[in-house]
Amino acid sequence: MKTLLITGANRGIGLEFCKQYVADGWRVLACCREPSKADALNKLAARYPDLIKLHPLTVTEHAQIEQLARMLSNESIDLLINNAGVYPAADKRGFGHTDYAEWMDAFIINTMAPLKIVEAFVQQITRSKLKLIVTITSQMGSIDDNGSGGSYLYRSSKAAANMVVKSLAVDLKEKGITSVAFNPGWVKTDMGGPNAMITVEQSVGDMRKVIAGLTPADTGKFIGNDGVVIPW
Repeated sequence: MKTLLITGANRGIGLEFCKQYVADGWRVLACCREPSKADALNKLAARYPDLIKLHPLTVTEHAQIEQLARMLSNESIDLLINNAGVYPAADKRGFGHTDYAEWMDAFIINTMAPLKIVEAFVQQITRSKLKLIVTITSQMGSIDDNGSGGSYLYRSSKAAANMVVKSLAVDLKEKGITSVAFNPGWVKTDMGGPNAMITVEQSVGDMRKVIAGLTPADTGKFIGNDGVVIPW
């Protein structure tokens, strides 16, 4: 039986990943800040009590990440999805209104946390069969694709997350681990808003198809939900 560990599992893309993978018979280690308040996730866990386990995890708390890794030290994690992320509210105010404290928070969540989580769980990933790390970033983190400017906080933190993914691909290659960055598309979630182009079900379904076909040759790639490689 394959095992998924995912952050930000309580809503949006994270919750949908949980729904789709558990429906396919995967074990899911679902992490979020306050599982007791994650109503939809708890309902899902009640439907699949033998497959879904909820774990409290605030990705900014490194000690908590390390504690969870120790608790799950005997697990084999086939797929780690770094999904937890934030779009800073200050970005909506544009140039000249930068909130530098909020920028730091964005880097801690969007960039530092994915690396810390991989460092903490690398042994569990290494002993698994699939050995996959997926980090959800954004096409807004593509320097080549930036033709509209703005969103300094979000863009820079996601571009940095892409670099983390690329370095992981190099450093973990000898362990047989595949590390990729994914753009989920413009999705109708709390972050993406109601005017987004695709549903969360479509985004996750598309990404799962691509994930299922990943090979070690794909490590270090920045991929869209449609499977097309995105320029850095």
